[in-house]
Amino acid sequence: MTEGLIKFEASKRRASPEPRGCVPRIVMKIHHEGTNILVLLFIVLAAVNAPVWLFLPPPLLPTICTAVSLLFYIFVFNFFRCPRRNYRGPRKDMVVSSVDGRVVVVEKTFEPEFIKGEAIQVSVFMSPLNVHANWFPLNGEVVYVRHHAGRFLSAYLPKSSTENERSTIGIIAENGQKVTVRQVAGAMARRIVTYAREGEKADIDEHLGFIKFGSRVDLYLPVDADILVKLEQKTSGGLTPLAALKGADGWIPPTS
Repeated sequence: MTEGLIKFEASKRRASPEPRGCVPRIVMKIHHEGTNILVLLFIVLAAVNAPVWLFLPPPLLPTICTAVSLLFYIFVFNFFRCPRRNYRGPRKDMVVSSVDGRVVVVEKTFEPEFIKGEAIQVSVFMSPLNVHANWFPLNGEVVYVRHHAGRFLSAYLPKSSTENERSTIGIIAENGQKVTVRQVAGAMARRIVTYAREGEKADIDEHLGFIKFGSRVDLYLPVDADILVKLEQKTSGGLTPLAALKGADGWIPPTS
């Protein structure tokens, strides 16, 4: 398959207010990307534990095996949480975090793929304990989507942005400026799912995609944007303001 093409996971828009990808009308929402994995894992763990209880002397070894299995299942279950979130701040030309995690990069750089010029890079690293759903960082229009094969280095490393498996989404903000979103796979994350399609509207409350098992998301913003986060700051996807684009209404950048 030629470079630049991406396989999209099937996704349907729902009439309900649930974020795209979530299983609706249950207290603990699970992202549909994890449904098959969780069911299969439950069957495998049950198959492993049944003979342990039948053939090993109780209660110590079977209890330990079941406890380890339960902790592992909870650990995997944690990846696929799908919280419903609605950004309540001003939206016009505002950029919010796409993911839960920690800010690891805030710097001026050159973005050659979509902006094709200087930009401010803001990168958020997701640990295995974070929610792994990805939200659109701003309102606008998706005009560019490409997938790139690559390596699976630790997502914390700076070179992971250009060498790792990644998907690039280009968005035209409502004020006409370009913003690049890059989903970057990590050492554990071997699968990037991108829901964004060229020609569709980007909405802060909608899911842009999903990255399985640890990764990062890079945002490339216009150089005149007011950056509202600092290194090592924790963020919440769809909620934490990252930047205000030029001309954004309703936001007064904090003075330092």
